[in-house]
Amino acid sequence: MPEELPEDLPEGVLEGARGALPDPDAGAPDQDARVPVTARYAGGAAAGGREGEHVVAAKNRWARAVLGFRDLAPETWYALDFTLAWDPAERAGAALDFALAGFDFLAPDGSSLDFESVPGLVRTLPDPHGIWLPGPAYRPEGARAAALRLAFRVPAPASDLALGFRSWRNTAPFRVSGVRLRPVLTGPEAAPAVAVPRRRLGPEPLVLAQALVPGAGLVLRGQIFSERPDEHAAYAGVLYRDAAGAELPLPYPDTVSVPGHGASVNLPAKPQARRFTLTLRPPPGAVSVELGFRTWEEADEEPPAVELVAAPEVALEQALRLESLCGDDLLDGPAFLARLAERLGLEPGAEAGWLPGAAESGTAGESGAAEVAPAPAPLGRARALRQGPERTGRGADGRPVLRLAGLADWALPDPPDWRADPYRSVPWRLDYQSLAWLSALGDAAPALAAAWAGENPWGQPADPLSLHPAALSLRAEVLAGLAAGPLPAEEAGLRLVLVGAAAQHGVALAEIVGQNAFGRSLHGVQAAAALLSVARALPRLPLAPFWDSLALRVLGEAVAALIGPDGRFADPALQRRLDLVGLGRALAACLDGEAPGPDIAARVEAGLGGLAGLLDPGGRLPPFGDAPPAGDEAAWVARLLARGPDLVAAREAAPAPARAGGFAHDTLSARADAVGRGAAHFACTFAAPQGHADCTSFVLAADGVRWIVEAGGSESLETGPARHYLVSARAHNVALLDGREPAAGPAWNAGSVRLDGAAAHRIETRLHGPDVAHARLFLLLDDLDGIAVIDRFRGPASAALAFEGLLHLAPEAIVALSGPRRALAQQGARRLNLVPWIAEGRAAGLTLVNGRNEHPGALQGFVAGPRGLVPASTLAYAVAGRGTVCGGMLIATDLAVEERLTRLLAGEAFGAFLAG
Repeated sequence: MPEELPEDLPEGVLEGARGALPDPDAGAPDQDARVPVTARYAGGAAAGGREGEHVVAAKNRWARAVLGFRDLAPETWYALDFTLAWDPAERAGAALDFALAGFDFLAPDGSSLDFESVPGLVRTLPDPHGIWLPGPAYRPEGARAAALRLAFRVPAPASDLALGFRSWRNTAPFRVSGVRLRPVLTGPEAAPAVAVPRRRLGPEPLVLAQALVPGAGLVLRGQIFSERPDEHAAYAGVLYRDAAGAELPLPYPDTVSVPGHGASVNLPAKPQARRFTLTLRPPPGAVSVELGFRTWEEADEEPPAVELVAAPEVALEQALRLESLCGDDLLDGPAFLARLAERLGLEPGAEAGWLPGAAESGTAGESGAAEVAPAPAPLGRARALRQGPERTGRGADGRPVLRLAGLADWALPDPPDWRADPYRSVPWRLDYQSLAWLSALGDAAPALAAAWAGENPWGQPADPLSLHPAALSLRAEVLAGLAAGPLPAEEAGLRLVLVGAAAQHGVALAEIVGQNAFGRSLHGVQAAAALLSVARALPRLPLAPFWDSLALRVLGEAVAALIGPDGRFADPALQRRLDLVGLGRALAACLDGEAPGPDIAARVEAGLGGLAGLLDPGGRLPPFGDAPPAGDEAAWVARLLARGPDLVAAREAAPAPARAGGFAHDTLSARADAVGRGAAHFACTFAAPQGHADCTSFVLAADGVRWIVEAGGSESLETGPARHYLVSARAHNVALLDGREPAAGPAWNAGSVRLDGAAAHRIETRLHGPDVAHARLFLLLDDLDGIAVIDRFRGPASAALAFEGLLHLAPEAIVALSGPRRALAQQGARRLNLVPWIAEGRAAGLTLVNGRNEHPGALQGFVAGPRGLVPASTLAYAVAGRGTVCGGMLIATDLAVEERLTRLLAGEAFGAFLAG
């Protein structure tokens, strides 16, 4: 951050900004700091009144200041510091997307690089990657400026950055000043959980195989990077095969035949990063194509450093895209199939031959029977692993009664209301619009699915949330399964409707999957799995082989990007990991040995390590990261572990080395079952922050009672102050340095040590700026009737440091300050002592907050409930000093346990571990 705030800020800014957000880097050396070397403006943005200041006008997404940085180190974490000041008349202060910090990573010659993902950032539409900046209402009340810090890891091979501050919701101009980048030094074990693969090219081809749609062109888009700009950096070799797998003879349309290289398309890299579009016109008889990306050099020559920046996007030609097929028409299923047949150049009525059970002559079977009912599809299997048997059924009057998203029973009206939202619940609506509940309704399911299709023509859904990927993918699988399954004779006419609706979903999913619209995420895997289901349920569709091939390739790539070979996960949220594991297991079963099934199965099995140990005595997982309201998670875990409903064996095997893969890679957990006292449980996450600022947060149960809890996930709260609170550090049991939110960055387990009847663990992070090294230590008694949580911050010797640790108590607990240095929590006859402990620095306060909500940016003392926030007590303890501050909290079930913790903390063994 700049040493001084701009002199011409509005009156009153200094008190608000300085008082609320002290600068932790005051006096820190700046030899590694990078400042912008260029500045460009658009949409009314302009330079400010002093050096290094930029004014961004209120012109929505077109107003932006773009700052250029040079010579950044690839694969290095950087902290971005700047000051954001706003107008006192700003009316969009409560917007979570008030402004956007957009990131465009560049090659040394300034050409833009298209990366799939960047740690610390999210994919955005205005800029390739970015971070949304909340409005002034989420800053300290009365402040007119905020000192902000963001962090990200520069992806290889980028070396430069175009950083844009873009207007979005602001209604008045805002100012940005003091922008600088500094590298964040990390420890040797701070490598990413799942390494991002680099697609380097050489003499051996990198092959992409894809089935084709007869008579249809194929379009591939990608980007090539070369350290040496060259008109002949690389090429794509093209090879077409017929239905028997034999190579089709040359020449091929739109390719050049080069001796020794076959049919080729040159890929220049001038500038260094060059986007390319390959439009393939398959020759007659071609049913598949193989593209081999490689350099022109032979094996004995020195090739330049060339790579594909990301997996190429794959799509059919424009005439077969969903937007072109539908146009402005609201096509029902049969009309959509007829339009598709027309675009493929087939005779009118050809679509009748695409139906399951159709005769070879192309006419639909009048009996309405399918050829063979498809096996259970992967998303349906994964859903069954998650929630067990389908809970929807019929009431006493025979009407369907839906039990969705863990909420109360709801009777389906006749006719169905596809706009229904009886509980004002996003999860309920997603579950409802997925149609997954139809499987429990037997013969009534096809008619209800056809009714949904009739009321939801593509492009005009009854509920816009039905297009959410969580609903879209599962519904596609359901529609395809019903379309391919048996139908009563009197409902045989529904088959054309259902096949058409499934085909519409298949075309949409193919575009989503082929263009990597969801990135390498759980939603992306779900979309690819659903596309595979549609292709295999309806193999007579002309597009089915193309969908099948595309889905298999993307599934292999996406799962590999989310689960490492040792089972380490890229996503920090526990529930999303379980969803991914369940879907991976279902995919492996459905593929039955077909690639990439075996690789997915191996990664899933490796990822289960340490899972069962995270369950608390009530069978719940800690809500680290985004999480839905708690369900029967113990049964979910038991089904994933395939050990039946009894988790005793799984829990006994739960303690795993902290450095192992799977869940044990970035979580700590411990259990104890003292006779006569009830179960005790501890769990901590140190997964790299992504969405939630919960790295190093923990939960604790003792004497069979939950004491320290997480405020909860935010899956059911999509917008507004509650969402902002639940993802912020204030909703987690973490330490905040100098009042700031921790940024993204690495964290790792730095070791453990056994003590007398206890164990100590140290986690190190780089979440608090380049000049501050942070370690969080946990001292756990073997019986878990007492623990200590200690934070140590080391900064420049002269720097003033202060941190505040947060502890969220369960809503059922009665909490009170029983003295200036002590708090007491009680649930029934159970008590818990909470006593601050200082090693370096001085005690700077002990406060208790419950349900504070006078200002959006000041929410504190809440946990997430099924329908919103629930007041609960939050205990905050502060430590201040210079250079190094170290302290924390002793948490004990009685005075004897407290004294035991104190002796261990004062012992030589723990002192050496703390200083290490």
